[in-house]
Parts: sequence; structure tokens; C-alpha cells
Amino acid sequence: MKNVVIKIWRFYVDGFKSMTIGKTLWLLILIKLFIMFFILRIFFFPNFLNSVTDDESQKDDYVSSQIINRLP
Repeated sequence: MKNVVIKIWRFYVDGFKSMTIGKTLWLLILIKLFIMFFILRIFFFPNFLNSVTDDESQKDDYVSSQIINRLP
């Protein structure tokens, strides 16, 4: 099993070493993911549950009441 994992690891390492434009594309993908998950989350997705309370059981009650109240 260990030998198979090593072969797979070497396969990917050799593949990334021989890339030319692929490295640039991977860099762009990583930058895009960073922007999506860290920068946009800070500005556009505030944590509403912390504004309600810090107690976990009250957060559970708040979420369940919101779900029940929004049902048609």
C-alpha cells in the first residue's frame, strides 16, 4: 500500500514539474479561491448568529425558530 502511495505522489510531482502554463493556471486558481473564501466572506457574509447570542443552545433555538417561521 505504501509503495502505491509513493508511486502516485511521484506521478503528480513529475507532472507538475513538467508543466509550463499549468503552473500559472494553478496560481490563478489559488488566488481566485483565496479571494472567494477569505476576502468576500469577510465583507459580504457576516456571522449573524454571533449578533444574536454567544450561547450555543440559544443559537440552535434561533435557527430552528427561523426555519419554522419561514415555512409556508
